[in-house]
Amino acid sequence: MNASGLVELSRLQFAATAMYHFLFVPLTLGLSVLIAIMESVYVMTSRPIWRDMTRFWGILFGINFAMGVATGITMEFQFGTNWAYYSHYVGDIFGAPLAIEGLMAFFLEATFIGLFFFGWDRLSRRQHLATTWLVAIGSNLSALWILIANAWMQNPTGAHFNPDTMRMELDSIGAVIFNPVAQAKFVHTVSAGYVTGAVFVLAISAWYLLQGRHVEFARRSATVAISFGLAASLSVVVLGDESGYMLTEHQKMKIAAIESMWHTEPPPASFTLFGLPDPAARKTRDEVKIPWMLGLIATRSIDQPVPGILDLVADAKQRIEDGIPAYTALQEVRRSPGDAAARATLAAHVGDLGYALLLRKYVDDPAQASPAQIDEAAWDTVPSVRSMFWSFRLMVGLGFFFIGLFAVGFLLSTRRKIAESTRFLRVAFWTLPLPWLAAEIGWFVAEHGRQPWAIEGVLPTFLAVSPIPTASVALSLAGFVIFYTILAIIDFYLLRKYVRIGPAA
Repeated sequence: MNASGLVELSRLQFAATAMYHFLFVPLTLGLSVLIAIMESVYVMTSRPIWRDMTRFWGILFGINFAMGVATGITMEFQFGTNWAYYSHYVGDIFGAPLAIEGLMAFFLEATFIGLFFFGWDRLSRRQHLATTWLVAIGSNLSALWILIANAWMQNPTGAHFNPDTMRMELDSIGAVIFNPVAQAKFVHTVSAGYVTGAVFVLAISAWYLLQGRHVEFARRSATVAISFGLAASLSVVVLGDESGYMLTEHQKMKIAAIESMWHTEPPPASFTLFGLPDPAARKTRDEVKIPWMLGLIATRSIDQPVPGILDLVADAKQRIEDGIPAYTALQEVRRSPGDAAARATLAAHVGDLGYALLLRKYVDDPAQASPAQIDEAAWDTVPSVRSMFWSFRLMVGLGFFFIGLFAVGFLLSTRRKIAESTRFLRVAFWTLPLPWLAAEIGWFVAEHGRQPWAIEGVLPTFLAVSPIPTASVALSLAGFVIFYTILAIIDFYLLRKYVRIGPAA
C-alpha cells in the first residue's frame, strides 16, 4: 500500500477509536449533571424517592463512565504511535491542555466517583451532595480541556514556528485557553451531552411508564429530564449559531463546504435548506434557499459576504505561492543558521508556510512545483462537499426534533399528563439512539471539515503520520474495532440489565 494508504488507514484508526469513545462521553456529561440535580432535590426535600432516583441513574452513569475511561486512554497514545511527526511538531502546545485535563479534571472525577458510590452511609447528605457535584464538575472540566486542545487544531493561536527546532512553540497559554473557537466548541459540545443524558433518562422513564412499572419514579425522572433537556436542546441550537460565526472567522472553507456554496453571494448570503451538490460540475442543483439566513448566522451582519469555494480555492492558491519562498528560506536556514537574509524572508512569509507544505504531496521540493500541482494542492483544501452538506443538515434536523420533543413533553408535564400520553411516551422511547447519532455526525462535520489539515493552515495531515508499516496500522485498527465493539456490547448489556431490574434493586 502507498503512502496515501498509510495516511488514510491512520486517519481511519483514529476516527474509529475517537467515535467509539464518543459513544460514552455525551452520556457521562449529561447524566453527571442530572444526578447532581436529583440529589440536590433529595437534600432539600428529604424525600426518599429522590435518593432512589440518584442512586439508580448513578449506577448507569458509573457503567458508562468506566467504558468511557477504557476507550479514552488509548487515544492519547496514538499521538505517539501513529502521529509521531504531529507530536514532534506541535506536542509542546497540544500536550499542555491534555496534561492539565489528566491532572486536574480526570483525577477529580475519578476520585470523587468512588465517594459517590461508597459514601452514602459514610458521608452526611450535604457532603455526599458536594461529592456528586464535584463528579459532574470534573466530567465537564475534562471536556473543557480536551476541547481546548481540539480547538487549537482548528484555530492555532498563541504559538509561533521556530526554524531552529522545527517545531511550533507556545507563546501564550492564555491565548490557547481563551481561544474563541474553544469557548464555542465547549458550550456546544457539552450542551449536546446534556441533551443525550436527558433523552436517555426520558426514554427509559417512558419505557417504565408504558409498562406501568415504577410509575412515580419514572414520572419524576421524566419531568426532570424534560425540563433539563428543553433548556439543553435550545442551547445547542443557539450555541450552534455561535459556532457558525466562529467558522466564518477562522475556517471559511468548512462553512462553504457545509453550504455547498461554490460562488460568493452578494451579502447577506442565503442558507441552502435543500440542494443537490455536484462537485464535478462545481455547482449545487435544485436549491431551496432561505434569504439572508446564512449571512446573519455567519457574519452577524447584512453587508459582509460569505466567501464561496471557488474564491477560497483561489485564495489558497495564492497562499501556496506565497508560502514557497518561506519553504525555500527555511531550507537555507537549516543549512546556514546564521543566514540573516533567509531568516528575514522566512519571517515575512511564515504565515503561509503550511500552505507550501501541501505541495509535498506532489513534489519533494515545493519550489519545483508546476502550476498544475499548485492548482491541485489548492483544491485539496476543499473537503468532501456532499458529505459535509448532508451531514450538517441531518445534525441540524435532529437538533430541532429534540427541541420539539422536549417542548411537547414540557407542555404535558405542566398539565401532569406525561403518564397518560402513550403516543408521546412511544416517540420518546424510540428517540433513544438519536442524540448519539447527532453527536457523532457533529464530530464528523468538525473533523472531516478541517481536512486536509491536522493543524489548520499549519500542518497538512499527510505529513503528520508516523512512518510505520501499513500492515501494522491495519492490524491495530482491526484489533481496536473488535475490542471496542466488545466493550460497546458489554456496556449495552449492563445498561439493559440494570434498566430491566429497575430502581427497586
